[in-house]
Amino acid sequence: MFEMVCVTARALCPGDFLSQLERVAAAGVDKVILREKDLPEPAYKALAASALELCRRHEVACVLHNFPQTAKELGARALHLPLPRLRKLPPQEREGFPLLGTSCHSLEDVLEAAKLGCSYVTLGHIFPTGCKPGLPPRGVEFLTQVCQASPLPVYAIGGIGPENVAQVKQAGAVGACVMSGLMTATDPARLVRQLRKEAGA
Repeated sequence: MFEMVCVTARALCPGDFLSQLERVAAAGVDKVILREKDLPEPAYKALAASALELCRRHEVACVLHNFPQTAKELGARALHLPLPRLRKLPPQEREGFPLLGTSCHSLEDVLEAAKLGCSYVTLGHIFPTGCKPGLPPRGVEFLTQVCQASPLPVYAIGGIGPENVAQVKQAGAVGACVMSGLMTATDPARLVRQLRKEAGA
């Protein structure tokens, strides 16, 4: 199954973030990665508690980000860490999360993630995106090469929308991560339907 993953960025939401997240979860995404990198840990923990409950109601997996201790205290089963932070996490703590992921930008990163016990990786950015102004995208050929060599499931991220999601699937990714599209959509359910239709998923 080709998955649709929402990566959050509450600063992009024109309205209330949790209300938007509720609409996104109800829209039928497969996972939410709560990626609010600017928040200090106490504020992130409060937001994560609400997000976990919201996602549970809609039977959507919620992956916490950046704070292993907070994830542990909230009973979260899924954690996504930047690779530099993952390297510093002791093995016994890494093993405490049934779903563990990291962000990669090369095949070398992906192979390291596998050695560190990850169950998946995100790989990007694949297409031009306003989140990475001035940085050239790595492109579909890069995604294809990494997917073919990766021992882990690869989720593509960066500039993905209905117009190019089919390329991501054809490249071998197991899913597409969408940030700005879902954070700003007035009708997330319609966008998710479009993405699934174009991906043939």
